[in-house]
Amino acid sequence: MSIDEPDDDAAEVKKPGALYFLGRVLMAPLLKLVYRPRVIGKRNVPKHGKVILASNHLSFIDSVVIPMTAPRRVQFLAKSTYFEGTGVKGRVSRDFFTAIGAVGVKRGAGAAAQEALEQSRKIIDTGAAFAVYPEGTRSLDGRLYKGRTGVGWLALTTGAVVVPVGLVGTDQMQPVGAKFPKPHRITVTFGEPIDVSRFGSADSGRARRQATDAIMAAIHGLTGQELAGVYNETPPANAVERVKRAFRPERL
Repeated sequence: MSIDEPDDDAAEVKKPGALYFLGRVLMAPLLKLVYRPRVIGKRNVPKHGKVILASNHLSFIDSVVIPMTAPRRVQFLAKSTYFEGTGVKGRVSRDFFTAIGAVGVKRGAGAAAQEALEQSRKIIDTGAAFAVYPEGTRSLDGRLYKGRTGVGWLALTTGAVVVPVGLVGTDQMQPVGAKFPKPHRITVTFGEPIDVSRFGSADSGRARRQATDAIMAAIHGLTGQELAGVYNETPPANAVERVKRAFRPERL
């Protein structure tokens, strides 16, 4: 899709409340005690100012590991369905994702994708460190996929510095399909901040692509994953979808 100017009338993003900080107080020590993560480069995360934590994505547990190991408040986007359940199960899901800093958004293309970008921008403007997976979804084969240019747009639009994050071992800690994590040593590396402003304006597709590629190269340098060289997406369902993808200049 093309990247249009976001709608400033989108719903305001609230800063996380007591539940988030309670979650950090309870879960962070538990993570360290049981899983003993190796955390490298915390000093690379600026203590103040706008920052995007751009990470590879191997497991559901990534969205717990990053907020619990980062040295400052972290928020990220999650499927709105996690917040819409009813009854006890719905309340538990809603409270859990709130506690780890998630903000619910509807997934999809077009207006939904643009709304997600706008929500991301608003999170950054609150002063939180915004965590994002440029690959878009989890890697099922362990390879590092091509980054979607939404992360480049966000960094160029907000002026945020980008801290690449390399996760190693989280796919063993909680493999795809596993309901609960198991004891496994993981490594979380926060790389040196990247200023993408040198690539140009957010209005330039080339600048967004170059910024995104620089971010992905930095992530690769931290993880050493095999490069897939393609986007991580399900095969097109039909001929029409194949044609649409062929003529799509970039992916968010």
